[in-house]
Amino acid sequence: MTDRRNGETALSHVRWLAGGTGTGKSTVAAALAERYGVRVYDGDRAEHRWRARCTPDHHPHMYATWNGPSGAMWADRSPREIFQSMASLYGETVGFVAEDLAAMPADRVIVVDYFGVLPGHLAPLLHRPDHAAFLLPTSDFRARVLRERYADPARARANWGDHDLETVLAKRLARDALWDDEVRHQARTHGLRVTTVDGRTTIDDLTRRLATRFGLDRADR
Repeated sequence: MTDRRNGETALSHVRWLAGGTGTGKSTVAAALAERYGVRVYDGDRAEHRWRARCTPDHHPHMYATWNGPSGAMWADRSPREIFQSMASLYGETVGFVAEDLAAMPADRVIVVDYFGVLPGHLAPLLHRPDHAAFLLPTSDFRARVLRERYADPARARANWGDHDLETVLAKRLARDALWDDEVRHQARTHGLRVTTVDGRTTIDDLTRRLATRFGLDRADR
């Protein structure tokens, strides 16, 4: 993806919204699209298209998750075991994202809205460090968001099967806290910035801050 002779990357038109769950990434991405005309790449939706390209040899953790029973990854495992089974921890997802982006038109900025990429895997794809934003929620804010998100029993069952909601939610929150720690550690290592989201900053303010970081509010972008 990189042509070092010209100091450019093939994905220099891409901006990345990553980090943790429950931070409003999708809402911010939609706001950026509306205000600045960027194209949004929805990583959660894209995951469904990766199944045909997923193999047990090259993507063992992803393959195991997709081919197990609904909610199986949450049963009889500790939060750390669940964390250690995440395909994104081993870079199994970032290749799919990069391939998808390379196949898309580069006529305007693309904002990637996706949880499953770590700073260490993303760093080689970045044209500039400020082309990535890692949003991490406070523990209280995430707990509130996820409780609201999974208040619908049908949505909870689709994600976690018939397991007890409170038990699985506690594991999910603990798993996500481990992910956040890994993001912070890798971001420090690679000189990338992390933004804490606690619910006190409005979506409008966060959108403006990220537009400035991404260079979307410059006429010469």
